[in-house]
Amino acid sequence: MKILMFYSPEFWFKTYEKVLPDVPVQDADTSVKNAVVVFYHAEAGDPEREGSVLKKFIKNIKWLAGKFGTTNVVLHSFNHLSTSKAPPDFTCSLIDNAKERLAGSGFIITETPFGYLNAWKMHVAGESLAKVFKDI
Repeated sequence: MKILMFYSPEFWFKTYEKVLPDVPVQDADTSVKNAVVVFYHAEAGDPEREGSVLKKFIKNIKWLAGKFGTTNVVLHSFNHLSTSKAPPDFTCSLIDNAKERLAGSGFIITETPFGYLNAWKMHVAGESLAKVFKDI
């Protein structure tokens, strides 16, 4: 799994186009303030090490959120961080588990619609830690 995380004083997204046929129809237009925005990409080898991937994914999000004193998290599927791709059903399941665990720890989770192209605007803070890439 690859993740690209940003600390964003303001993030806005709107659904643009559905690209996976089996996902539910959604029409979103949402803004989130003071959030860790996580662009994630699950890879082909991740299903064999799901527990480790999930644990590290959550740990990295909590770490960056702690650095900026926020509990707001935006999850965005960004299928451009690797040429290796996990099946969409695995990715959805992994992210559902992560959302449940993060919410159980007091985080407020927003997710851009999975299986959609989305328009978005993001203000990224200037600090070095406001932009973090991890290869999990």
